[in-house]
Amino acid sequence: MQTDIITILGPTASGKTALAAHLAAKLGNAEIISADSRQVYRGMDVGTGKDLADYTVNGMEIPYHLIDIADAGEKYNLFQYQQDFWHTYYNIIGRGCIPILCGGTGLYIESVLKSYKMVPVPENPALRAGLEGQSLDRLTEILRGYKTLHNTTDVDTPKRAIRAIEIQEYYRQNHIEERQFPQVRSLTIGVNIDRELRRQKITDRLHKRLEEEHMVDEVRRLLEKVAPEDLIYYGLEYKYLTLYCIGRLSYDEMVRQLEIAIHQFAKRQMTWFRGMERRGTKIHWIDAMLPMDKKVQLIMEMMG
Repeated sequence: MQTDIITILGPTASGKTALAAHLAAKLGNAEIISADSRQVYRGMDVGTGKDLADYTVNGMEIPYHLIDIADAGEKYNLFQYQQDFWHTYYNIIGRGCIPILCGGTGLYIESVLKSYKMVPVPENPALRAGLEGQSLDRLTEILRGYKTLHNTTDVDTPKRAIRAIEIQEYYRQNHIEERQFPQVRSLTIGVNIDRELRRQKITDRLHKRLEEEHMVDEVRRLLEKVAPEDLIYYGLEYKYLTLYCIGRLSYDEMVRQLEIAIHQFAKRQMTWFRGMERRGTKIHWIDAMLPMDKKVQLIMEMMG
């Protein structure tokens, strides 16, 4: 195989995890490394869609990594992910197994495939004090002065935007290069799902999580040990369900706003993946609606 790693990416609700697991089962000696910025947290299961049952294929348990490695309430970041990824990657190939990187967090995936060189950035109290109280629009404008904004999650909240500015200012002052080559050789597979079908799957899955999988109860349990603002920080399900649980949104408002937010998130994911292609990553797109065995066969053929 002329690749170091197989990458399977796609927007939320595209079925990428199940595909990665079935491919791993077919290969027989493959292990999955998650590339999901929220599945790293313990206790955040329903809202992040861990779907751990997907990792069992025909009775075979597929090893997976970088899920449930941090406590809810922590601020796990890209630098930590890179350290954890490379440790896991070398462990897997050191045992003669094939690593499959799978997820929907484009920044995490691209940081691996492009070998971004990240450094831990300390807090800058003076800079934070100067930015405190600025509007999100103003903070976004300041951040644009440092770089092109590919990652819209940097400006989801003022807190995130201030941290992003802090990082860029540190890089500027210390003349740090963000990337370092050579990169790993990846066969990168994208799971392409029709927009309307994706929207329907997102809607159906959201209602299932709310009505059958007790997602509200999960958030209430988390709120017993995690401050509301820390759960809101994680966005999407945890933002809107927390706002509902603390009485700032009605149930119907929460469902409506959350559904819109997830649709927007899936659109941003696809925008990121298209951006990866423009930045030089070759993505082989596979139709999500093909039968599973056909999708696995297509990947096996690409592998040679």
